[in-house]
Amino acid sequence: MQKPLKILVVRFSSIGDIVLTSPVVRILKNQLNAEVHFITKKVYKCLIEHNPNIDKIYSIDTDIKEVVSELKNENYDWIIDLHNNIRSSQLKRIRVKSRSYKKLNLQKFLLTNFGINRMPKTHTVDRFLDTISHLGVKNDGKGLDFFLSKKDEVDISVKDYICFAIGGNHFTKILPTTKIIEICKKINKTIVLIGGEDDYNRAEEIENEVGRKVINLCGKYSINQSAHIMKHAKYLITHDTGFMHIAAAFQMKIYSVFGGTHPDLGFTPYLPNPENKIIQVENLSCRPCHRYGKSKCPEGHFNCMNLIDTDLFIE
Repeated sequence: MQKPLKILVVRFSSIGDIVLTSPVVRILKNQLNAEVHFITKKVYKCLIEHNPNIDKIYSIDTDIKEVVSELKNENYDWIIDLHNNIRSSQLKRIRVKSRSYKKLNLQKFLLTNFGINRMPKTHTVDRFLDTISHLGVKNDGKGLDFFLSKKDEVDISVKDYICFAIGGNHFTKILPTTKIIEICKKINKTIVLIGGEDDYNRAEEIENEVGRKVINLCGKYSINQSAHIMKHAKYLITHDTGFMHIAAAFQMKIYSVFGGTHPDLGFTPYLPNPENKIIQVENLSCRPCHRYGKSKCPEGHFNCMNLIDTDLFIE
């Protein structure tokens, strides 16, 4: 009987991108019965530690050198590099056959700098899956996975609520607080705000301005606990962030707000709920200004968020 393949999957960050790798590890496990290992940053280990399709996790603070000797001893058959950066290229020193995800940097550069759209109409997940197609596997059509444990369960004693993930890694991905307040005032349901510690003060401002129907939980729970809270919401309003992809794994209804980034970059909710909405300002020549987002609007007007129609959030 042939020995199962032993495969190392590589993705160091960040929340959404790691969630988008979940079909890869599931398909490797289910279709090849492979022994699947995963390497990521320690801060993101919680996102995959309950995934039954991953047999072993390596985590680092900053450098591959922290674990390279252990990786050499694993005798992998393949390395599947779903990050494809300088850090992941250091894995070549363990001399294992590898395949790397095509990042399409040139196409993204043309789109964000010149408005020339040469991006293929394929989702990032499908490009991740192309990286393992040489192994004879196929997309199983089951979408994303995100696994929680009992310790992630949180009872917030609220029923019939929606979640609003108000954060984002970059300024141009985030609605102005005044816009969020306007949206919340138009929604006739309890609204639970989720996010990190950096979002707490904005959430408090929103809560104070809108009133009792808003509950600020930003910075109070872990990523996984916040995901559990979100999972039990009626639907999610979110920027182009990791929570959007976690919600897609839960097959939730999602209102996704795109500002300085753009769906054509390949990061919309994967295999979306048919009730989902992509909310953006159409035909704005300065969009997208960057593949990840920027610390300020390059044009100074921030029209990609300031011109968002808040009536689009009304059910």
